[in-house]
Amino acid sequence: MKILVTGNSGAGKTTIAKKLVDDYSLAHLDLDELAWLPVEPPRRRLVADSLVEMVAFAGQHFGWVMEGCYGDLLEAIAPKATHLIWLNYPVDICIKHAQYRPWEPHKYSSPAAQDKNLQMLFDWIKSYPLRRDECSQHQHQELFDQFTGQKITIEHPDELDQLKLP
Repeated sequence: MKILVTGNSGAGKTTIAKKLVDDYSLAHLDLDELAWLPVEPPRRRLVADSLVEMVAFAGQHFGWVMEGCYGDLLEAIAPKATHLIWLNYPVDICIKHAQYRPWEPHKYSSPAAQDKNLQMLFDWIKSYPLRRDECSQHQHQELFDQFTGQKITIEHPDELDQLKLP
């Protein structure tokens, strides 16, 4: 299996990816780790540079799951994927998840640094249905509509219990 997972910030992409890794013995790539340059303030890497790493990762593993909100990256790697899972949760659920997410040491130097960005993250999550950028609901809908493999939309976390992939 070669699975893409996308959705709004706070939807639980990393959580479901880790479950898929455990359930199906897949390799895992969090696109946050290669989408950004290690500079302050944060700045996106060139899409082409991120894609080089994604293609290399896909070539090194028989089965994998890649997760992130970056529609531009996911669209480019989609032809290599067999499955697409879109966590299309209501904004209020994503905000609640973001509010209670554990510290992410690969993204922030401390829990305090992560908390400092919470209001910005909440505003970003709220704008998901309104934006037209690569991380928007609009972009994820286009990705979903164009995907030719098996695709699943999950609209509430309670539906994850029934998630089974062939």
